[in-house]
Amino acid sequence: MSTASDPGTSGTTYVVVDGENIDATLGTAILQARPAPDQRPRWERVLAFAQKEWGQDVKGLFFLNASSGSLPMSFVQALLAIGFQPIPLSGESHEKVVDIGIKRTLEAIAGRSGDVMLVSHDGDFAGELATLVEDPARRTGLIAFREFTSTALSGLIGQGLQTFDLEHDVNAFNVQLPRVRIIPLDEFDPARYL
Repeated sequence: MSTASDPGTSGTTYVVVDGENIDATLGTAILQARPAPDQRPRWERVLAFAQKEWGQDVKGLFFLNASSGSLPMSFVQALLAIGFQPIPLSGESHEKVVDIGIKRTLEAIAGRSGDVMLVSHDGDFAGELATLVEDPARRTGLIAFREFTSTALSGLIGQGLQTFDLEHDVNAFNVQLPRVRIIPLDEFDPARYL
């Protein structure tokens, strides 16, 4: 298994993506419109970031809600081509199928070796993530837009959860997003605002 001071010995980082949550946050909270193709995350960069950051193989799991009975096949094929395993789930209209699938996956990962990077803002995963964070032989990270991360997930940061900003740390976008965020002084570039 791997620890923060002993990187890369577990062999795998599971990159678990809550695509619905990221898409909703991007469209509703940041852009206030449906994202154009050039405003969407470059998902291959998320996998490359995880591999580089923790120096080991990655296994990308991308959860999709397929309760409508159809799949966005071009998107599924693109995910497969860049190395993600699409996980299209369906269920009853009252079920949050993506959340349920991710919760079950995080519980299953807790029973094996490997590190985890969750890509979501959703506090519904705080319990499962807390279990993973408590394991001293595992690195656990969260990739999100920091300012939209739920307080339940933010509360795990002091306990060992590493956080990475999807735009600024991962560099997952081809365009600069219109975000209002707290800027560390050493990152402040006044030219950006002139």
